[in-house]
Amino acid sequence: MASKTVVFYLSDEIFACHAPILVTIDAQSTTILKIELATDRSAETWRAHFAALDASLFHSLGMASDRGVGLVAGDHAACEEALWVCDYFHEFQDLFTLRHQLERKAYAAIRQEDEAAQKFAHAKSESNLPKRLHQYEQAYQACEHAMAIYDPLAMLLHLLREALQLCSPQGKLRTVEGVRSALTSLLDRIEALDCTAISKTLQPLKAHIDDMLVPFAQCEVMYAQLLEVVPAHALDFLVLAWHHDHFSYQSQAKQKCYHQSEREAWLACAAGLLDQEFEPLKPLVFEKLDSIIRASSLVEMVNSLIRPYLNSCKGQISQEALNLIMFYHNHRRYKSGKRKGKAPMELLTGAALEADWVELLRQQVNQVQEATLHASPPARAPLELMCNSYRRQTPSATPPSQAILDNRATSEAIVQQPGAEAA
Repeated sequence: MASKTVVFYLSDEIFACHAPILVTIDAQSTTILKIELATDRSAETWRAHFAALDASLFHSLGMASDRGVGLVAGDHAACEEALWVCDYFHEFQDLFTLRHQLERKAYAAIRQEDEAAQKFAHAKSESNLPKRLHQYEQAYQACEHAMAIYDPLAMLLHLLREALQLCSPQGKLRTVEGVRSALTSLLDRIEALDCTAISKTLQPLKAHIDDMLVPFAQCEVMYAQLLEVVPAHALDFLVLAWHHDHFSYQSQAKQKCYHQSEREAWLACAAGLLDQEFEPLKPLVFEKLDSIIRASSLVEMVNSLIRPYLNSCKGQISQEALNLIMFYHNHRRYKSGKRKGKAPMELLTGAALEADWVELLRQQVNQVQEATLHASPPARAPLELMCNSYRRQTPSATPPSQAILDNRATSEAIVQQPGAEAA
């Protein structure tokens, strides 16, 4: 970078034949800042990775990632004052995976109860009726037990997902203490369910609650800053509009239309209160809220871009190939989403690209080749293509095509000489 650039890191690891590839991108622009084929993923390797970024004039406000031991330790060593945000997807992945397992068990128990009921209904002999009735009662009890675990868990996880949203249904940005209270209550109610697997899954989550609250500490500071320039009621409307705008890019079809209509409704309310101040204040609020990072899912998107290349080359990838992938991603323009029509480098630098990524790559290659030729001129003259004749042709002004014809005539005359002597 030409000058110091403030960024928020999203970092992750991807593997090629057991060799780790360290990836760091910018959270706002999704620009790949550094992609590195490493020998290991220790804390020292990650510290050197972040130190190289600092030498490239990137200043980190923080990093969002999973709980990779070397990754987190390396970030703390390189950027002691920066924030670390735990990725919510990785934090709750085991709990939601368990919910899917319990859901499958519940549907299987419902199917078994239905089959047992049909067998009982088709029983004919009196001696067979008690047996079928006992089987149905067992299936009924198993179904009730499975549903008694799955139904409350599904409801509580839905409430948990809502509690982790930055915005409440009333348009208020959530506070640290409010989220802490909600998380503690929900996790206690989940633990009260009669399931040993749930209790084991919740143990690490309860220990990591403080890490989950980091984005909401940012919310409190940002809300106080915004209240200094935006009236409270108008700010609530703008926060709700941002909330629905954020979800409109993640939803499909009917849900997308719903969030878009809600966004426009709340924007209209804010515009009515702010009047002429609406136009400058709306992008300010949206930009501030977009800067709050709660997940590292965008770096997973970059990993999905790299993975097909690793599969096609069976993991035997070089640093040069990774550099080419980075160039392509950073300079190609998005075709959809909130970044549509913009390339990551344009979003990072604020300067529009002069051409498509293919043309930019061609220019880059030409510049490197020209620099190489000027730096190291050839030590000897280039090889000269010689004709297969008995005597070497001296340089002349004869056109190349005429020289080829003369050489061909000479060769034919030489070949025909033995036949003429024999005659």
